[in-house]
Amino acid sequence: MSEAKFWVEHLGLAPHLEGGFYRQTYLSPESIAHPHLPPRYSGQRPFSSAIYFLLEHPDFSAFHRLQSDEVWHFYTGASLSLWLISPQGALSRLRLGPDPSQGHCFQAVVPAGCWFAASLDTPETFALVGCTMAPAFDFADFELARREELARQFPQHRALIEKLTRTAGP
Repeated sequence: MSEAKFWVEHLGLAPHLEGGFYRQTYLSPESIAHPHLPPRYSGQRPFSSAIYFLLEHPDFSAFHRLQSDEVWHFYTGASLSLWLISPQGALSRLRLGPDPSQGHCFQAVVPAGCWFAASLDTPETFALVGCTMAPAFDFADFELARREELARQFPQHRALIEKLTRTAGP
């Protein structure tokens, strides 16, 4: 059994629609009332949530965006890159991994509203990470990128968008 498969089974991870495997590990029992949230939210949200997330090469987490900041935490495996496209079109790369001397960090923040994707830095590896959000994750706040639409919006990043999206979309 591969080490990635061990973690998928041991942690009870399931396939995620953006790619990879996940399992929610925490959802706050208390919520923030809708009137107290910014207008981008469609209803009340729990205070926070957390998940395990695992990527195994050649899989990737496809470009998507969220309404809340998302904090990524590195646990084990190899390094991965988070590719962020800001609303203004600036591309940045955050690297999570086990070796700070190689430019890896143990935690990184993806700001709300950024398009982002994740990919492994080395073939034939995996990464087990965690993601924490406040307010909590809700699929109502999740938008999966449509390849052509995102490439039209940010043509300077077309090659990366084509690499880290699954289909051309409708």
